[in-house]
Amino acid sequence: MKSKQEEVIIAVELIISKIFIIRGRHVMLASDLAELYQVETKVLNQQVKRNIGRFPESYMFQLTKEEYERLRSQNVTLKRGQHSKYLPYAFTEH
Repeated sequence: MKSKQEEVIIAVELIISKIFIIRGRHVMLASDLAELYQVETKVLNQQVKRNIGRFPESYMFQLTKEEYERLRSQNVTLKRGQHSKYLPYAFTEH
């Protein structure tokens, strides 16, 4: 059985592993953020679209096709066979 401290360390390491640098900013992708909040990515994206005024570019932006392909080529964001019709959102640390 893991101690509380061990669980916190694992949680922190998990979060850190999901932070990427894109456009010179530390970001988390919507799919990773949704996983942390235990909601479907689709639900998170719907809420963002419904409340787009609350998400200025300094807080959130959508990846370009080139940025998305670069992440995929590094085998970081998607497992083989998982594809999205839409370019993912990236959320900054602010």
